[in-house]
Amino acid sequence: MPGFDQELEERLIRYAVIDTQADETSPTSPSTTIQFDLLRLLVDELKGIGASDVELTDYGVVLATIPATASGNLPVMGLLAHVDTAPAYAASGVKPLVHRAYDGGEIRFPDAPDLVLSPKESPYLGKKVGEDIIAASGTTLLGADDKAGIAIIMTAARHLLANPSIPHGKIRIAFTPDEEIGRGVNARLPEDLGVDFAYTLDGAERGEIVYETFSADAAIVKITGVSIHPGQAKDKLVNALHLAAKIVNTLPHVTLTPETTDGRQGFIHLYELKGTAAEAELKFILRDFERDELAAQGELMRQVCEAVQQTEPRARIECAVTAQYRNMRYWLEDDMTPVELVRDACRKTGIEPFSIPIRGGTDGSRLTEKGVPTPNIFTGMAMIHGPLEWVSVQDMAAATEVCLALAELAASVTKK
Repeated sequence: MPGFDQELEERLIRYAVIDTQADETSPTSPSTTIQFDLLRLLVDELKGIGASDVELTDYGVVLATIPATASGNLPVMGLLAHVDTAPAYAASGVKPLVHRAYDGGEIRFPDAPDLVLSPKESPYLGKKVGEDIIAASGTTLLGADDKAGIAIIMTAARHLLANPSIPHGKIRIAFTPDEEIGRGVNARLPEDLGVDFAYTLDGAERGEIVYETFSADAAIVKITGVSIHPGQAKDKLVNALHLAAKIVNTLPHVTLTPETTDGRQGFIHLYELKGTAAEAELKFILRDFERDELAAQGELMRQVCEAVQQTEPRARIECAVTAQYRNMRYWLEDDMTPVELVRDACRKTGIEPFSIPIRGGTDGSRLTEKGVPTPNIFTGMAMIHGPLEWVSVQDMAAATEVCLALAELAASVTKK
């Protein structure tokens, strides 16, 4: 295989078989101890390729340095990816399979014979004829989100350290936990990372450079009803589950849910409902590109809960809305230098960059908000968070080349 293909394939497979699923109910950092299995492996690999200042912090982030090979007052650049996989789908026992020289047809899964991946389900796949496609075996996600990003960064780092004649400034590497549950950026990370700007390798199609993301809040609604034996419930029972259903039914379903919105439209997404007739809890995520619209969603949640509360004063309904992350555009539009640098790096490697607002967020969203401008670079991952997840080896190789070009271009910038 030419270039970096073989190394990237081997790295992704090695990382993907390690279960690193996050758990939002856990208060620890990382939220699951299994994430340490990959974090510790990355520490060993970074030391093995000659990186400096390699450490695993007490909040579960691997940090390392690629020393500068160029002199001058150069900015320090960061490269980041996250080790955790989404809690939305099974992630234990991942079996990565390589479909070489993809022929444009259907991809079948040995552990799920009825599952089919084709350009019909994933139009981007139709553009990958002749490339090597990695997917799982049908019963788990693959974990290319974001182990493809890890493989890209590690491959680029190994190449830079092995070739000190390539001129570049100091580069800092960070592998974070718990990005999938919105907890990847510890309050200490911006200072510990110590960069002027950074990039997450956590994007999708080749050439995609993201500098605009959703803004995000979370809402938790807790309902306390009146519990009593159903045989004696006449005029006494207040069923918390019935009130939960009333809240769900009162929220807009046609215009404000993920399955009915796209583009720049925001949404309110109920992703968990649990409880009994006595107590129930609903968990929502609120998303919009604009802060005012996001605030309006939070206010709508409160109004609906208050309206349902008034129908049954014997119950107690509590609605708590908390901030998660904000659209990185609000800060990056003040200084687009990091975005323009990576666009130039794309063009230098023969890729025409494009930018679209993504209906999600990255660790870069929170880092940017905390003062570290951090756009997002493509990896090639597609159909993430489910059994149809796949990635092209050649897309990962293209992202690796962009990172190497970016390292050199950043050395031409004078530190502000």
